Amino acid sequence: MKYFIITGEKSGEIHAVNLIKELKKIDKNSVFKGWGGSLMQSENVEIIVDIANLSIMGIIEVLKKIPFLLKAYRNTIQYIIKYNPDAIILVDFPGLNLRFAKNLSKKGFNVFYYVSPTVWAWNKSRIEIIKKYVKKLFVILPFEKEFYKQFGIEVEYEGHPIIDQIENFKESNKSIDFFKNNNIPTSKEIIAILPGSRLHEIKSALPIIKKLTAKYKQYTFVIAGITNIDKNIYYKYTSDNVYIVFNKTYELLSYAKAAIVNSGTATLETALFNVPQVVFYKLNPVSYFIGRLLVKVKYISLVNLILNRKCVAELIQFKFNLKNLEKEFKQILNENIRNNIILGYKELKDKIGEKGVSERIALKIFKEIEYK
Repeated sequence: MKYFIITGEKSGEIHAVNLIKELKKIDKNSVFKGWGGSLMQSENVEIIVDIANLSIMGIIEVLKKIPFLLKAYRNTIQYIIKYNPDAIILVDFPGLNLRFAKNLSKKGFNVFYYVSPTVWAWNKSRIEIIKKYVKKLFVILPFEKEFYKQFGIEVEYEGHPIIDQIENFKESNKSIDFFKNNNIPTSKEIIAILPGSRLHEIKSALPIIKKLTAKYKQYTFVIAGITNIDKNIYYKYTSDNVYIVFNKTYELLSYAKAAIVNSGTATLETALFNVPQVVFYKLNPVSYFIGRLLVKVKYISLVNLILNRKCVAELIQFKFNLKNLEKEFKQILNENIRNNIILGYKELKDKIGEKGVSERIALKIFKEIEYK
């Protein structure tokens, strides 16, 4: 079978790669092309559009990319028509992927959508596009199945795919050389800092967090860096008790006593490692103001969203300052509060399913196209 996969950012690419690996096991003659980056290339996917320059968040930031995106969109439609894949798999990236769904479905292609747009938070008009043009929608949050049901849409929920990644990591041997290899002392307890994957997130968060680290010399703080960001950006925030590791987030979390985490999938990953956390979220002020008008949710962290209650503290925009951060940081060091958070994490794990998510989704996609 021939597949075309479109994702627009690294988090979606990770889910896409895990799905590709499972599809390859099922479909020995599979061929993959699409939008992606180095991870998909490592799986021998022919990359039509490189997503390296699409790491954007916020309304203002997105507007700047519109001319490039529209050109890539038009060229991709023409390419897909010539390639004629058996299945088109759209992963997250709703701003453009819903356009692809509508256009390509009209042309008779099998369109699958993996990782639902957050229509439960804003822009419910997208529901009709999904209902009309998507052959099968695979959601990754437990409450999304019931949400779509009220609109007459049956969606597939097999659990959150991050479960597979974390369980696979836990089943492998935890590196005893983690501290030695990264020149991190072992004499103090570790606090993980997960500042996000976008440059503007890192630049806005680390100056505030560094002020906190200077007040708590009894801990070793370790920043989870990623290699597609200039390393010098991170090194500006190191000190005698602040270190950096690159692409070792799971190893870091497996040793951490607590964490300070940018809102996103990282909050769920931190919870699945049973690490009490403070969540923060900060955008360009204009993007944040517009977002407040459009987005209607009680919480921003996946932990609180899935539990539908406050389990971890959230510091949003102007509330993310040193005073509030220190207050919440002290809270997650308190034994009673830590125990309550970890009890919440247990409830969370019960809700998000079992290992084998990518495998189950891959099998359902293959069966849909095999018997079309």
